[in-house]
Amino acid sequence: MAVSKLLLRAFVGLVLLWLIIPIVIIVPMSFSGARFLAFPPPFWSLRWYEAYLASPAWMQATRVSLTVAVASAIIATVMGTAAAYALNLASSRLVRSLQVVLMLPLVVPIVITAVGVFLVYANVGLLATMTGLILANVMLGLPYVITSVLVGLRKFDPAQEMVSRSLGMNRLRTFFIVTLPQIRPSVITGLLFAFISALDETVVALFISGGQYQTLTKRMFTALRDEIDPTIAAISTLLTAVSFLIVMLVALNARGERGRV
Repeated sequence: MAVSKLLLRAFVGLVLLWLIIPIVIIVPMSFSGARFLAFPPPFWSLRWYEAYLASPAWMQATRVSLTVAVASAIIATVMGTAAAYALNLASSRLVRSLQVVLMLPLVVPIVITAVGVFLVYANVGLLATMTGLILANVMLGLPYVITSVLVGLRKFDPAQEMVSRSLGMNRLRTFFIVTLPQIRPSVITGLLFAFISALDETVVALFISGGQYQTLTKRMFTALRDEIDPTIAAISTLLTAVSFLIVMLVALNARGERGRV
């Protein structure tokens, strides 16, 4: 038994090491003062962070990505919370089977999704538009919100809603006053994951973004294709830091939820 636990821990350790190695390499490289990517850095400098912050093109791409991430996360959270609430109350198999449809963006290979979105957008004129980017990322973020909120709703006692409605409140007011405050940690978790999904999304952006509405991830991909610019290492480090902080917020949010229970 002890040997099995030891082997399991060793395997988990190797997997974690494999996942961490790229970060361990990229972060020091982002502080290199060399003209080209080098590990270990020959000397330390903030020149690539300065190059990123001083570049109008990189800043424009960053604004587009942040705008898309914030807008799509908010919309996906509203829609996903409403969908999860309906799915949780539904007794019909047909309605509950809609959950499978809503989860498709997590199941279908992202390249196939990207090609499908591209073909639709090409016919309706949404290519290289902010609206198109937001709608696509709302679709990709919905499964995260629905999954998270459903977990919260299944821990919630529906009898509280029945008591509230028996006292004269309608369903909408009951949801906002009674239900939402108790599932708020799950809603926030879904919001944060939808934000990360939109901020880091690359494949769909390669197909549908462009011009002044080019996302940061697409610009990074283009820069890697044309020239290995060390600025990319600095941007990758910043994106990793943002994602790590958001995951920490999710963990703290989950811990707070358990503490209240």
